[in-house]
Amino acid sequence: MNITKFGHSCLFVEEQELRIIVDPGTYSTMQNGLHDIDVLIITHEHEDHCDINSVAAIVKNNPKITILTNKSVSEKLKKEGIASQIVQHGEVARHKDITIEFFGHNHAVIHSSIPLIENVGFFIAGRFFYPGDDFTNPNRPVDILALPVQGPWLKISESIDYALALKPKICFPIHDGIMKSSRVTNTIPSRILTEHGIHFEVLDLDKRYEF
Repeated sequence: MNITKFGHSCLFVEEQELRIIVDPGTYSTMQNGLHDIDVLIITHEHEDHCDINSVAAIVKNNPKITILTNKSVSEKLKKEGIASQIVQHGEVARHKDITIEFFGHNHAVIHSSIPLIENVGFFIAGRFFYPGDDFTNPNRPVDILALPVQGPWLKISESIDYALALKPKICFPIHDGIMKSSRVTNTIPSRILTEHGIHFEVLDLDKRYEF
């Protein structure tokens, strides 16, 4: 599996012949000129994960793409004339013989006064888990974890405890495009998780990594 980070929570995932774009949002550095993308996954409707202009550009360059997302995002896209398939917790999709499983229901609580929205995480090929904006536990072994580390809905202690609970072989930070510098945020989980045998690696933007 190869993973390229395009800023914040936007990833380009290559598993065998399958090419997937995840959560192209307002903080993404992604180049909208990418072609030959098979699947676009959007975990929830917040603009830092679902920028309509970026989604429209991806669809324009990849007219055969399949968009997998939850009901609220699907309705948002439909208003823009963009078709998508609704997925929810417990469902499984297969594309080019690769399994994508979906987990989770709601976005993590930001504040009790703010209504919850839908959020769906996903598991690719039984190896890579991406929770979106929540600390969903898929209750199965995780090799690679995309670990949210910044945002109004989390504390770094919660991120670290989440990684310790899932015990991946390797994890890397996502949801870190809000702050200008992530050095302090990333130093803390790196030190603690390494002590527990979990490799924490900060991905350079636009660089392809093999896992």
